[in-house]
Amino acid sequence: MKTIVAAAPAMDTGFLWLDLTRKCQLRCSPCFNSSGPEGTHGIMERDDWLHVLDQAAECGVRRVQLIGGEPTLHPDSLLLADRALSLGLGVEIYSNLVRVTEAWWALLRRDGMSLAASYYSDTPEEHNKVTGRPSHARTLANIKKAVELGIPLRIGIVATAERQRVAQARQELEALGVKRINVDHVRPFGRGAQGRTPDVSGLCGRCGIGGAAVGPDGRVSPCVFSAALLGVGNVRSTPLAAILASPAMAEARASIRSVFGKGGGDDEDKDSCDPSCDPNAECSPGYPGSECGPRN
Repeated sequence: MKTIVAAAPAMDTGFLWLDLTRKCQLRCSPCFNSSGPEGTHGIMERDDWLHVLDQAAECGVRRVQLIGGEPTLHPDSLLLADRALSLGLGVEIYSNLVRVTEAWWALLRRDGMSLAASYYSDTPEEHNKVTGRPSHARTLANIKKAVELGIPLRIGIVATAERQRVAQARQELEALGVKRINVDHVRPFGRGAQGRTPDVSGLCGRCGIGGAAVGPDGRVSPCVFSAALLGVGNVRSTPLAAILASPAMAEARASIRSVFGKGGGDDEDKDSCDPSCDPNAECSPGYPGSECGPRN
């Protein structure tokens, strides 16, 4: 039985990641939450996610991003995107674009929807080495289809190796008509940490400012990258607004800023990430518009 705590006035959180699942067809080396074929959808049920969306709209959230793992593999992802749109929220789906169903293409063409994806190289061999599967052809074909359909699209290129064909990948995407492209380095979380202990200095520095994330276990954190470090409450027992306005969230933001105030973290991204812009803007990995984005 859920415990309900009286909600406190929420701070201005305009963007929310719905981190739906750890299941993914791929096993990308930079994946910030180590998703893969063996992953699960967690313990959040359909009604839990729907309740989160209703609360988000009530407390001033304007945009959400469905992410994972591969969010389209979650059995309720279409329903959740539709509910968010019905609530007047902008919705971005962060997909690997390995498989996009006709139902998803239809939803992506609705007003308020946008699409984001990761891309690693213009050569199949290099791209597939990062994803761990022969995924390049499918992802590229679906990027082309999204452009042809006029779906708002942004692509994040993650540089996983010093000699990776990042510039060539950007040129290829630009030639296809992709307008929003950003390049990021591997964030030291999940598989991207390569065995190192993740810490706050690997964040961009603006986590929790205008945005927050809800994970597949219901835990709320300042952003999807910080989920393993800074849980500040759980929507399965506490109203979202109360968590966003809680001392725990304020303390998490302060702990992040204290590191950056001492010169830690990524100074370049600290200035470019703005959760008020749209998802790749992202330090809302995925909020149209920022420069640091989460990678599947």
